[in-house]
Amino acid sequence: MIKLDILSDPICPWCYIGWSNLARAMEAKANHPFTIEWHPFQLNPDMPAEGMDRRAYLEGKFAGKENAVRAYAPVVEKGEEAGLTLNLENIRRTPNTLNAHRLIHWAGIEGRQTPAVLALFRAYFVDGRDIGDIPTLVDIAESVGLDRAMIEKLYNGTSDAQSIRDRDAHARERGVQAVPTFIVASQHAVPGAQPPQQWEAIIDDLNEQLAKHQEAEG
Repeated sequence: MIKLDILSDPICPWCYIGWSNLARAMEAKANHPFTIEWHPFQLNPDMPAEGMDRRAYLEGKFAGKENAVRAYAPVVEKGEEAGLTLNLENIRRTPNTLNAHRLIHWAGIEGRQTPAVLALFRAYFVDGRDIGDIPTLVDIAESVGLDRAMIEKLYNGTSDAQSIRDRDAHARERGVQAVPTFIVASQHAVPGAQPPQQWEAIIDDLNEQLAKHQEAEG
């Protein structure tokens, strides 16, 4: 197997689109060699803990409503191409995602990391839920098979919060400036939401390399 590290943020629409494209490629290439691990990267590390009104956030970020609408038009288009329905109008708040990343980390310990990430994507982009809200995160954790009482106890303290901040900072120190960023075999970075065909080509190339390596050894 080949490690595929994914740096993402659950409020990043391109991360959701990028995963959907990768998943379609892995479904088409069932012999893919990937074993996946998700890593934290906050789009807004300085976001207030309570988050912000989404309209105010977007209009501030893109210098006005028209620019915000223009910036998100490709998101809707590429989301549809990826087979996703993004209900962006349902989103009321842009959250701080530190606690969402903590949940992803805890889910990874239990072998439920990808289901947790997907549940967060759906909660935010489809259902318009506030994934900075602790009770919402606890519900999501329970929905993917994590122990509710355990997650509530973890959220009552600061477990792994500093570790998430440190890992985010480390990614930036390594040159990651945007997500999604996919790192193949701890060596090759694949930035952005690549189309399924690109991932299928990567999978074919990796399988060919693995086959040659096995022949050389055998």
